[in-house]
Amino acid sequence: MKPYEIVTEPIDPQRYADYVLRPEAGAVTLFTGHVREWTRGIRTLYLAYEAYVPMAEKMLAKIGAEIEQKWPGTRTAIAHRIGELKIGEIAVVIAVSSAHRKDAYEANEYAIERIKELVPIWKKEIWENGTEWIGDQRGKPETDSGQADPAPFPPKTRRELP
Repeated sequence: MKPYEIVTEPIDPQRYADYVLRPEAGAVTLFTGHVREWTRGIRTLYLAYEAYVPMAEKMLAKIGAEIEQKWPGTRTAIAHRIGELKIGEIAVVIAVSSAHRKDAYEANEYAIERIKELVPIWKKEIWENGTEWIGDQRGKPETDSGQADPAPFPPKTRRELP
């Protein structure tokens, strides 16, 4: 197991928790992000994630280094799954250990926000009435030109009907 990885198989969160656990850690936080059935009142059938894997793993490691600098003594492991994911499956796991719980909580939240900002991962939401590619994890879908829409809300969408 690598501490920062993009995977295609189901994620086992315990592997990442075990990786960060060490004798000096009094806290381990574990965040798992799951595919949900309903988004903005629309029923999701499944999600399809794509990533530029070499850069995505590099950016996950960068986030881990940022965390270790901001919260000395922490250890982090992050995995994001790509491919088609069904409702309830884990898309992302973040494990952080630290001497005290506050640092672990704060670092874990920091990690998910930075993933949304930095990591080249895209998701396609497949609904019962159409689909939408999300241009980045922060809700800025790409426009028809292929460029990220600079206005995050309300997002422009490129919907594809069945």
